[in-house]
Amino acid sequence: MSEELLINIAPMETRVALVENGVLQEVYLERSARRGIVGNIYKGKVVRVMPGMQAAFIDIGLERAGFIQASDIAPLDENGMELREAEVTDIRTLVREGQALVVQVVKDPISSKGARLTTHLSVSARYLVYMPQAPHIGISNRIEDECERERLRELIDKVLETLAEEGQSNEGGFILRTAAEGVQREELLRDMLFLYKLWGELEQRIKVATEPTKIHEDLPLFMRVLRDLVQPHTEKIRIDSDDAHLRAARFAGKYAPEIAERIEYYYKERPLFDLYGVEDEIRRALEHKVALKSGGYLLIEQTEAMSTIDVNTGAFVGHRNLEETIFKTNLEAAIAIARQLRLRNLGGIIIIDFIDMQDPEHQRQVLRTLGKKLEHDYAKTSITGVSELGLVEMTRKRTRESLGRLLCEPCPVCLGRGTLKTAETVCYEIFREILREARAYDSDKIMVLAAQLVIDLLLDEESATVADLEEFIGRPIQFQVEPIYSQEQYDIVLV
Repeated sequence: MSEELLINIAPMETRVALVENGVLQEVYLERSARRGIVGNIYKGKVVRVMPGMQAAFIDIGLERAGFIQASDIAPLDENGMELREAEVTDIRTLVREGQALVVQVVKDPISSKGARLTTHLSVSARYLVYMPQAPHIGISNRIEDECERERLRELIDKVLETLAEEGQSNEGGFILRTAAEGVQREELLRDMLFLYKLWGELEQRIKVATEPTKIHEDLPLFMRVLRDLVQPHTEKIRIDSDDAHLRAARFAGKYAPEIAERIEYYYKERPLFDLYGVEDEIRRALEHKVALKSGGYLLIEQTEAMSTIDVNTGAFVGHRNLEETIFKTNLEAAIAIARQLRLRNLGGIIIIDFIDMQDPEHQRQVLRTLGKKLEHDYAKTSITGVSELGLVEMTRKRTRESLGRLLCEPCPVCLGRGTLKTAETVCYEIFREILREARAYDSDKIMVLAAQLVIDLLLDEESATVADLEEFIGRPIQFQVEPIYSQEQYDIVLV
């Protein structure tokens, strides 16, 4: 599998496209005015403790208070190390209102929810994640080769022993990241020394900081990409900004020299994202309907509670029989769904309505295909079997806003419903409102302000009803078109 990372830098935003075998798979976006805060460390203040939810709200200096659950608050021993085995029965034994608490963001604010927080602190380098309060060594699950996992365990143990012999503090623990596959002793040692030094500086800031204060901010997006997303099979990293290219090259030279030669400056006149068709793919990713090559299609709907995906055969009629047609459509849909989940960054609960299949083997093959394609997903996913209703239920870890929520906002006309009341419905609402106003207040006449389509209907098809209403209330009714009104807007004015 060939993979490229395209980094588009502009003064107002940074965008990153992950392209596999020439096809866009993921998009990351960071706007200068609203940078993501995952990984940031804050010294905050507990503003509210909720025993019923075993959670608390923490003021970290943002618009909305962050949210932390009892399970994410680690009790510490006398040496400042986490007591992970300690059973927590009541959050009131862990925090109190007004208490200062050092927390890290694990999930950006999403919709109306504040940032999700934890006290399990960590700082990251190219190959390692350092957990200063947790004496634990772990290895990324994405490194599947058992021989390599064993080699890494032995290697990190030897490096830690060497540092201990030299008097270097080795409190805390490490997680070896996916990028550590094949890493050598010198590179691990360099990362460890960097992380020890970084944490030492952060400890000093924590001691003198008043709450709420930001203690540590993660790298900008284009540098996080170099640290987190570059894999051994990543062939090129193209950056269309000279300044960002130089910064990325310096960063790679210092922390990841093995990727330095893969970083390229894209200087041609044609925009980088246009060259790879990324702009068109992003535009299509904001639409509800996704066409399949066979003629079938997907309908994707995202709501606050969950996302739903409906599979339809559309124009695909197949060549053999109905069951075979359905099976082939569902197989193609499974591949497309895995890509759309990554591209749109849909998270939380996801319900997939595949076309009903009678053959259990066909069901297994479709689920196997979906699971296989989701193996490349950086977000953790979990898939159930086919339910009694023929639905596939799955979850995908959500750590940031979906692409649609980042780039779009609810329609001001329909307020996100996706539908509008018909002009006829609005007319009848106006009639009811006129009756209410006429009973409650005296006036010489009544003026109706509404959109053009509604006024046209009142003066044409509903003109007889208007005449009957005038006779009933004993007052004339006049109409005025308001060009700026939406179809549902109207006002009743007593004159």
